[in-house]
This record gives sequence, structure tokens and C-alpha cells, in this order.
Amino acid sequence: MEEKFYTCKKDRAFKEVFMKEENKELLIALLESVLDIKIKELKYLNLEKNTDNINIRSKRFDLHVKTNSENIQIEVNSQMHDYIRPRNASFLFDTYSHKVGVGEKYDEKTLFVQINFTYGLGSDSKYFNKEEDENINVFMLRNNKGKPFIDNLKLIEFNMDYFTKLWYSNDEKLVDKYKYIIMMNLGKKDLEKLSKKDKVVERYMSEIERVNEDPDFREYISAEEDARKIENSLRDEYREEGLAEGRAKGLAEGRAEGIKEGIKETAKKMKEDGLSFEVISRYTNLTVEEIEKL
Repeated sequence: MEEKFYTCKKDRAFKEVFMKEENKELLIALLESVLDIKIKELKYLNLEKNTDNINIRSKRFDLHVKTNSENIQIEVNSQMHDYIRPRNASFLFDTYSHKVGVGEKYDEKTLFVQINFTYGLGSDSKYFNKEEDENINVFMLRNNKGKPFIDNLKLIEFNMDYFTKLWYSNDEKLVDKYKYIIMMNLGKKDLEKLSKKDKVVERYMSEIERVNEDPDFREYISAEEDARKIENSLRDEYREEGLAEGRAKGLAEGRAEGIKEGIKETAKKMKEDGLSFEVISRYTNLTVEEIEKL
């Protein structure tokens, strides 16, 4: 069997390629392409999210850099869930609140931007809205007439399902325009085709192949995938148990209330087994506060 080839849809692979000092020019090319800016200098920043509150768990950004005029976070979201946007927005707002007031005056010149490379926004997803969604969504703080409250805070979300499909279209002009986004989820053969036309893609191909050949990386990914499979199996097991209990209680207490109690029982078992509150919330739709009280 052909060995599995991991693309930068995996955030770990993305970091392995773009977080290396020797690959700084590769990252600059990507950022200049997606933000339509020119970068004179780039510095890698601490990946740890600000944690002033000891009750808040620490979080590591996928990538955090500073250019001559921008503070940039990057998040690679391999799947889309309800919690993704609120969580990622909180990371950017937290950085903004910690950095913009440093010094003798508020910083209005530095642009604080978060780039989300998000998978799971395609037409077969519940998050797809034909009337509203764009392939590149830009979010800023504005009033109902479009006037900005502040100019230096921005979230950009790339629909990576669209850009992956774009490669298989016959639109050479669009492929060339977005090639640095497209390359991040291409396999070896497709990368070889794209790299013949661009030195940056050729360099990227070399780096992602190096990452795939790294035994430490493959061991990490294998462990991560194993944990995900275990989590999915437990989720299904808990869900079945919860529905069974919910149906039983529903006969006596009413279907809706019984199912709700069954979901709480499911969450309680997941909590006892040590799953994170974030994971439990994802699969039960209970809030973290509700889970804490169980």
C-alpha cells in the first residue's frame, strides 16, 4: 500500500513547514499572497495565548508572527464546528487587548489580523450558506451602516474546500492567483504539477515531503489519529448509551425531557473518563458551565 501523505490540512504539518526560521521566506510568500501586502521583516512570536487567569487553560496558536506593520495569527481548522469561530475570535481579541494598550498611547497603527484556513465550509456542510458565504470572508467591527468602530482588527476566513476544488477546475487564472493557498492541501503528484510553474511551490513541496519522511512527525500523527479514533468510538458509545437512557426516561417523563437527561448522563460519563470539557461540549451541545455542574 502507498504510504499516506499528510498535507498542511494537519496543523502539525503546517507548523513543521512554516514555523522554521529557514523557511521564513516561504511563510512571507504565503502571507503576502493571502493578505495582499508587502512584508519587509517578519518575527516569530510566542505561541502561548495570554493566561492572566489561572482558571483558564493555556492555548497554543498554530502560528503567531509580527511583521513591520501587522500582528498575525494563523489557525488551521481541519474541521468546522460551532465552537471554532467563537474560540478563535477570543484568541485574537485577547491578543488585541493585551497589546494595543501597551505604552503611553493606544496602538492604532498595528493591524491585528487572524487568518483562518478552515475546512468543512463546503456546499455539503451545514455551515454553507449559498446566499451569504464567500470563499474568503473578512470580518471587522462595523456599525449597521458599514462605518468601522476600529480599523486595526480583522478576521479572515478562507474556505479551504473551495480552494482544494479549484485546483481541479480548468480556471488557470484563478489557480495561479491562489496557488499558495491551494498548495497546502495537494498531494505529491499534484504538487509536482503546480511546482513546475513556481519556485515557491517547489520549495514548499520539498519541505512537506521532508516532513512526511520525518519518523518523529509520523509517530506524532499516528498517535493523534489513534486518539481521534478512540474519541470517535467513545463518542458513539456514549451517544448510544445516552439515547437508550433518554428513551427509557422519555417513556415516563416525556420524550424531550428524557432525551435531555440522557445527554446529561452521557456528558457525565465522558467527564468521569477524563475527556476535556471542550470535547464534551462539542458532542453533546452542552455549555462548559453545564458540564462543570454535572
